[in-house]
Amino acid sequence: MNLKTKFDGLILENPLMPASGPLVGDTEKLVFMQNAGCGAVVTKTISKALPKIPKPCIYGDKDYVMNSELWSEHSYQTWIDTFLPEYHKIKDRPLIISVGYTKEDMAFLIPKLDRFADAFEVSTHYVGTDLSVIEATVETIRKHTHKPIYMKISPHIPNPEAFAKAIKKAGANGIAAINSLGPTMRIDVQKRKIVYGNEQGFVWTSGPVIKPLALATVYKIKQAEPSLTVIGVGGVATADDVIEFLLAGASGVQMLSSALLKGKQLYAKIIKDLPKALEKYGFNSIEEVIESTLDNTVKYQANVPSLIVEKCIECMLCVKVCPYFAIEFKEQITFDPKKCFECGLCVAKCPTKAIVMEE
Repeated sequence: MNLKTKFDGLILENPLMPASGPLVGDTEKLVFMQNAGCGAVVTKTISKALPKIPKPCIYGDKDYVMNSELWSEHSYQTWIDTFLPEYHKIKDRPLIISVGYTKEDMAFLIPKLDRFADAFEVSTHYVGTDLSVIEATVETIRKHTHKPIYMKISPHIPNPEAFAKAIKKAGANGIAAINSLGPTMRIDVQKRKIVYGNEQGFVWTSGPVIKPLALATVYKIKQAEPSLTVIGVGGVATADDVIEFLLAGASGVQMLSSALLKGKQLYAKIIKDLPKALEKYGFNSIEEVIESTLDNTVKYQANVPSLIVEKCIECMLCVKVCPYFAIEFKEQITFDPKKCFECGLCVAKCPTKAIVMEE
C-alpha cells in the first residue's frame, strides 16, 4: 500500500506528523518522532523570548487536553547551536520548523533557522485577527526564505476563507488547520479554584473534542483556495481520522494531543494501521484519498429508523435520548412514525448499530 504524500516539493513516506508542542521540544523528542515513522517531523514553536509557563500546565481528560504551556522553553540559541545541528546528523525526512510570532520575530529568526528547515510553520496564536498583520508577517518571512511557509490558523480567526486568500496573496504555500481552541477554563469545584490557567485563568483546549471544527476549517480553506496546501491538525487519534482529514482537503496531518492522552506509541500504531484502514474503505493509496471528492448532497427528508432485532441489547439508550419521544420498548424497540422527526440521533447513539435508517 502506497502511503506517500507529496506537496510543495516535500516528499513524505506517510501523511502523519507530530504537531508542534511538548513532544517535539528537543533533539531526543525529534529523534523519537523520526524513529516512530512519522512522514515529517515538526519542532516545538521557537520564538525570540523565553515563555513564563504556569505549572502544572497540562490537563488530560477522556477526549481533550487543556494546556497553558506556551512555546518552547528553550532559547532560539539553544535550538540553533544544539538541537537542530544534533538532529541534522541523523535526519532522513522533511523537518518543519515552527516559529512565532510577530513580523519582527520572523525577521530575526528566519535567517538564523533557514539552513535547518525544509519548511516553516508559523503560529498566529498571539497576533490577533487582523489579516493585514498576518499578511505582513508572511511577506516578511518570504523575504528571508524560499522554503515552503505554512501559516497555522487559530480557531478564533473569524473567516478562514479570507485568511487563506490573504496568506496566499502574501506568498505562503499553505495553512495548518487548526491550532488549539480558546480561551477555555478548568475549575476545581472542591477548591473553588481556577486550575491549569494563565494569569487570566485561561487555557487552550485540543484533542479529539475539536476534530469537527478542525475538519470544517480544512474543508472551508480548501474550497476557498484549492491551490493552497492544507495540513490537518486537531483531533487525530486513529487511522480513520487521518483519512477523514485527507478527504476534507488536507495533504498531510499532524497529531499531538491524542498521544498525550493515549501514549506516544500512538504514532507508530496509526502508521501501522493506515494500510488496513485504506483497504477497508476501498482506497489503494493515500494519493487516491486526497484526490477523492466529497459528496455534499443535502437531503431534507429521511426515513423512520428500523431495528435489527438480533443486534439490540435492550440498553434503552435510544429511548432515553430521543428528543421527540418517538421511541418506546414494547417487547422490542419501536418507533412511532407520527412522532419521529427522522433526526438520526438514535442511529448515531446506538452502541451496537442495531438501529438503521435506510437511504
